[in-house]
Amino acid sequence: MTDVFDFSAPLLAGGEQPLAAWRGDVLLIVNVASECGFTPQYEGLQALAERYGERGFRVLGFPCNQFGGQEPGDAGQIRACGTRFGVSFPVFAKVEVNGTEAHPLFRHLKEQAPGALGTQGIKWNFTKFLVGRDGRVIRRFAPQKKPSELVQAIEVALDEPPPGPPSGA
Repeated sequence: MTDVFDFSAPLLAGGEQPLAAWRGDVLLIVNVASECGFTPQYEGLQALAERYGERGFRVLGFPCNQFGGQEPGDAGQIRACGTRFGVSFPVFAKVEVNGTEAHPLFRHLKEQAPGALGTQGIKWNFTKFLVGRDGRVIRRFAPQKKPSELVQAIEVALDEPPPGPPSGA
């Protein structure tokens, strides 16, 4: 069965990044945008990354321009937004999260954690997906859900034991 760690994506700074680099960590995967009303959530996401980083928690940001054209910039402009909010977590190159050109990672995330009423489409920027240490998608959070409101779910995920070696190893 496919899990999140089977995917890779291009980084904003260039090069392809396998998500397997974070195997065994808890991930919060977020589609971000520089000119969105939710953009100040970058601060909260960074606070979570700092608070739980030593326990194996990682935030991964994926810029997307599919919602109101709120991520129109190039890599330099996206990086400047992250700098403005003190972001040190990985930010990937701009991706699509819906439609036929959706990045395979986001197709997987949406299949594993449908939204309200079972819909798969992502409705707006700053939709968040919590992923367990075993690579399974635990839960989807709506854009309105502030990073600080995810603390309980993150702590539960961090308290799960790390996965054992793959069967047959």
